[in-house]
Amino acid sequence: MKIEIFYFEDCPSYKKAEDLINTTLEEIGQEATVVLKRIEDDRDAQEHKFLGSPTIRIDGIDIEPAAASSVDYGIKCRVYETKSGMKGWPETTTVISAIKKAAQ
Repeated sequence: MKIEIFYFEDCPSYKKAEDLINTTLEEIGQEATVVLKRIEDDRDAQEHKFLGSPTIRIDGIDIEPAAASSVDYGIKCRVYETKSGMKGWPETTTVISAIKKAAQ
């Protein structure tokens, strides 16, 4: 399993997302390669279909199913809907669901 975290350099949330993913993998006993991919500019954002930082994909699939139909690519912050409101990283349950789906 390969988990990619796409981000831009000044993103305040990608490290939190990386920590969340690594902790979650350890807690559920799943092995994966976690790769950070920095997006440099708008051209890079278009090429990688970058929906904002951090964008997290497992084996090429975004962890949010609704993202499949999104085309709003660019250098910007991405927010995730959580039980406590919008945040710059997803909930643990979202990450676990995506990992389990990818592992099937």
